[in-house]
Amino acid sequence: MAEVPEAEIDIEALENEGDIAADYIEGLLDIADFDGDIDMDVEGDRAMVSVVGATLDELIGEDGEVLESLQELTRLAVHRVTGERSRLMLDIGGYREGRRKVLFRTGTEAADKVKKTGRSQSLEPMTPFERKVVHDAVAAAGLHSESEGEEPNRYVVVHPAE
Repeated sequence: MAEVPEAEIDIEALENEGDIAADYIEGLLDIADFDGDIDMDVEGDRAMVSVVGATLDELIGEDGEVLESLQELTRLAVHRVTGERSRLMLDIGGYREGRRKVLFRTGTEAADKVKKTGRSQSLEPMTPFERKVVHDAVAAAGLHSESEGEEPNRYVVVHPAE
């Protein structure tokens, strides 16, 4: 059976998005007088920009709310330059990476519970990033999940195998 080629990912365009975003974030850090180094990478089909090397809790906010807002502003800055919608991911102080590990465990535990009980389980409301991580964990466990509800109260429901 012949392999189907994966969709072409424009690495150069993603690197350009990352550069634009890094410049934007660097400007914000300068204005706010925060220290921090900026790392840029491409992961899969999105640019990843991280601010590291300093305590930046003010830029993360409670439950990552400030980080989410900064990410949206950064995506808008990239869109303004490129004219293209950006799926860029911003991380500050490793917050998203730590959150990703916790959420993957949450998704895996919910899937295990659904396998044992045979009943669907609803989780607490989450951001789009958080829901994506949980959906990935549930899929890795061999089950199906859906997002339900309206923002900002959208949540994941894990369903038993059919």
